[in-house]
Amino acid sequence: MSYLFIVNEPPYGSELPYNALRLAMTLQKEQEATVNIFFMGDSVICALKNQKTPDGYYNMERMVKSVARKNGKIYLCGTCMDARGITEDHIIELTKRSTMSELAELTASADKVLTF
Repeated sequence: MSYLFIVNEPPYGSELPYNALRLAMTLQKEQEATVNIFFMGDSVICALKNQKTPDGYYNMERMVKSVARKNGKIYLCGTCMDARGITEDHIIELTKRSTMSELAELTASADKVLTF
């Protein structure tokens, strides 16, 4: 089964991205599901490189990399990146700048779409 996660919330001001990635990792592990994640709005910050969080606190960069290493595809809204001054040099190598057209294709082809 294929899942598309659309994430809108900032990585550390809300637990929604954290919970989205937890569920995505669990689906990959326990269901061998295909996972695509599309970050929009402030959630594009989830894919920034070199995040430093306090010991014992979740780290979105590590979680994003974990999903990507298990063949999950990570997309970032290009318009949202531009609005925040984020370039491709700032993002994790396993992520991809994307478009609304690509989000439309991902949505149409997914078995299930979840929004966070």
